[in-house]
Amino acid sequence: MNSSLKSAASSGNSSPRAGLEARLVARPDGLPALDDFEIVEVTVPDPAAGQVLVRNLFMSLDPGMLLLMGGDSPLPAPRYEIGAAMYGDAVGEVIASADPSLSEGDLVVHRLGWRDYAVAAAAAFRRVDRAAYPSPSLHLGFGLVAYVGLMEAAQLRPGDTVFVSSAAGATGGMAGQIARLKGAARVIGSAGSPAKAAHLTGRLGFDAAFDYHDGPVLDRLREAAPDGIDVYFDNVGGEQLRAAVEVMNVHGRIAVCGALNRQRTARPDDGPGDLLSVLGKRLTIRGFTLWDHLDRAAEFGEQFRNWLREGSIVYDETVVDGLASAPQALLDLVRGRYTGKTVVRMGS
Repeated sequence: MNSSLKSAASSGNSSPRAGLEARLVARPDGLPALDDFEIVEVTVPDPAAGQVLVRNLFMSLDPGMLLLMGGDSPLPAPRYEIGAAMYGDAVGEVIASADPSLSEGDLVVHRLGWRDYAVAAAAAFRRVDRAAYPSPSLHLGFGLVAYVGLMEAAQLRPGDTVFVSSAAGATGGMAGQIARLKGAARVIGSAGSPAKAAHLTGRLGFDAAFDYHDGPVLDRLREAAPDGIDVYFDNVGGEQLRAAVEVMNVHGRIAVCGALNRQRTARPDDGPGDLLSVLGKRLTIRGFTLWDHLDRAAEFGEQFRNWLREGSIVYDETVVDGLASAPQALLDLVRGRYTGKTVVRMGS
């Protein structure tokens, strides 16, 4: 990443307000380097008719962002364009409005992260309840992703044995806890270090956990699930997906949420292994995206707030300060250096 800030004033704009935005300046071959990013100071225009101006408070970091940097992203989202501001989930406060649907002071979530200020049509922003959570950053949590994956893609049932990979991450930690709260008989997680595995069984209440570096995953999973597993919440792919297929019980269900193995190595994954096991056990493997199930947001939100009030769910969060720190933080996230949800506190 360029060490000095560059200036790029918006043409025809007389507003003195300035802010930072992050741009992709080179398409990486594999994992990006810091020099593939650029932090630029830009002049921020006032909102035109029908638009609002939002000061971002927090932005989300997501491993899937690496796939949007490549030349051929498999995700149902536009890839990042060279020289243009990147995007991602963010929460912010309306500081100027030229549309009656949103007012100054409203808290909103949107997809125009990677910048201090966002200016766009009012329809690009969704108002949220400022009092819903202790911090606005919780509106960026991946609990809904975990909930949808378990309840829709995996069709979780009371009494199931559930295995979650990358379980100390933002989605995995939520998936394991929600599975427990929804009646799973046993919840097992994998993580990238002994400390993270201990975190799962200690702080998050998993029944068993293992470090996936500690020998073959298949052996570790069989030890943790001697009676097999019914649901696999897959954030990783690769060896862990193949192990899960082997340990799955008949009519087991796999919810494919992420592909960290591919994102870390920047190489195509070699799939679930022997498809005869999938056939013989009559397994269901289902990919999903949150955008297909937004109708469950209100249902989940009510339950999540109750769980937080009751203390029955733990929300782990890592906060990184300042947009200039975001590229390095994204790389650190993919390398497994954080626990829970990772957000960037803007303007720091």
